[in-house]
Amino acid sequence: QVQLVESGGGLVTTGGSLRLSCAASGRTFSMYAMGWFRQVPGKEREFVARITWGGTTTYADSVKGRFTISRDNAKNTVYLQMNSLNPEDTAVYYCAAALSSGLYYLAGQYGYWGQGTQVTVSS
Repeated sequence: QVQLVESGGGLVTTGGSLRLSCAASGRTFSMYAMGWFRQVPGKEREFVARITWGGTTTYADSVKGRFTISRDNAKNTVYLQMNSLNPEDTAVYYCAAALSSGLYYLAGQYGYWGQGTQVTVSS
């Protein structure tokens, strides 16, 4: 089992920044990659970014150049630095862990999820 706990969400104005954190515990050695997804009411969960344990990063086109995913292996923590935020980034952000490679942009590829953290960007 892997447990994930997100933190760092909040309310910012357009152009502002936030950093989300995701602390992992449990069988972390079995994880292939960790990712961030987001979801707004009435829509499917959307891929945001991913980082493999080898350090490969992948981003959704909508956040490329604005968001940066990184990790601290010693702390078993993954971060999502979000800059130049706009109201379209408003969502609940979820941290997820995948135990194997595959279609990284699909939520079904990830077997473990955090509880989510709200990010709200006001205009």
